[in-house]
Amino acid sequence: MNGVTTALLTGFTAFTATNLDDILILMLFFSQVNTLFRKRHIVAGQYLGFTALVLASVPSFFGGLLLPRACIGLLGLIPIAIGISRLVNGNEDDQSNEPDTLERQAQSTWLNSFISPQAYSVAAVTFANGGDNIGIYMPLFSSCSWQSLVVILGVFFSLVGVWCFAAYKLTQVPTIADTLTRYGNHLVPFVLIGLGGLILVDSRTLENPGLAVLTLVISGLYLLKLIRTVSQTLQVQAQKLEVVPTPEKL
Repeated sequence: MNGVTTALLTGFTAFTATNLDDILILMLFFSQVNTLFRKRHIVAGQYLGFTALVLASVPSFFGGLLLPRACIGLLGLIPIAIGISRLVNGNEDDQSNEPDTLERQAQSTWLNSFISPQAYSVAAVTFANGGDNIGIYMPLFSSCSWQSLVVILGVFFSLVGVWCFAAYKLTQVPTIADTLTRYGNHLVPFVLIGLGGLILVDSRTLENPGLAVLTLVISGLYLLKLIRTVSQTLQVQAQKLEVVPTPEKL
């Protein structure tokens, strides 16, 4: 019984220490909920991302070695890419409120949420922000017995739900809700970009010449793709304007 209590306290302490910053990110996600981006997508994505972090750390239980921290820091490019994409696309998702969209979303299930792009987007941010999690979980798991590992993982996955619930409830506080509703759409892209930058810097990824070059290459390819997408979008909008009837014809 003493061993179980120790494992419970260890799991609670380790999770809290490595996931305090997730509260703010989850609050921002919950403030973006609309007909296409639902609360269940956030919860499912958070569980998917955290599960990936655990799976990346569990091999240390068997004495295996994972990638160096600097390589893990490359994951910081994921929230940067998502943030830039949101910044460029603006609030297009908020305009998708047609009746057929509402009907399709009403028929969605929790199972579908786990395989939706929206959940993967949340999972990617959660996993990319998990460099500290992996750094702490690896030595923690390597020193665990089977019994304590099971208890700690049970605590971890229980607290993921608690974290999601707490973040959602905080967005229901009038002052917080009003602020997030008013500024959330404009704030989220910059928070994601800043988060990615902090991950790159904190992991010392850019201090490695090879990884720095790889980061520049990946960033350059993504920016080229983004520029091409924006260009195509502008062309489509220009074509729509050309077919609008002029007042003289009316």
